[in-house]
Amino acid sequence: MSLLSCDKVYLVLTGNYGSGKTEIALNLALESAKRMKTTLVDLDIVNPYFRSGEKADDLRNAGVRTLMPTYAMTTVDIPALPAEIQSVFEVPSDRVIFDVGGDDTGAAALGRYYPSFTAKRNQTKMILVINCMRPLTRQKEEILDLALRIRNRGRLKIDLLINNTNLADETTPEMVEEGEKTVLECAEMLDGIPVITAGKPEVLEKSRLSTSTYPIRRYMKPEWME
Repeated sequence: MSLLSCDKVYLVLTGNYGSGKTEIALNLALESAKRMKTTLVDLDIVNPYFRSGEKADDLRNAGVRTLMPTYAMTTVDIPALPAEIQSVFEVPSDRVIFDVGGDDTGAAALGRYYPSFTAKRNQTKMILVINCMRPLTRQKEEILDLALRIRNRGRLKIDLLINNTNLADETTPEMVEEGEKTVLECAEMLDGIPVITAGKPEVLEKSRLSTSTYPIRRYMKPEWME
């Protein structure tokens, strides 16, 4: 399975803080824009840091239509969801990528668009990104609990898990392999849904994996990591 060759129009990425869902959303949007009309919706109303909206200028320069909550990245506590976001279900687009807040609170934003997603369900893929090196998603039980809470609040069944286990520049092939094992166990308990492993190309090449891989580039690297 390849994310880029996915035949779904709407790709909804969710995952806990530090999962790397925003990196994957950015990679997908920038690569998709080279081949098709692409929209990125920054629907993360939970995390004020490392959000895809920070790269709005780069995305728009690459031809990606970019939408985000009103007051995103400001001092306003609760951003509003603009009516323009609803237009992605009405205006034709080849690919729409949603970057959604990672817990059940963030997934609640999806509930607002539940009728639209229901109408477009056969064109939608709900994706949970997992980093087994981060708190709250280290153990199988934690991941399954998160998946259940996101499904209940967002009212969308998860269709795909992405193993994005990493520790930034300290990532080793062994970490990725161990993460894959945990995520595959979770996928089996979630009705046997598919798993893809994402990560830096040089690490993936050295990892012994049974899943398809998606090499990603880091766009959100903070200055203190330079």
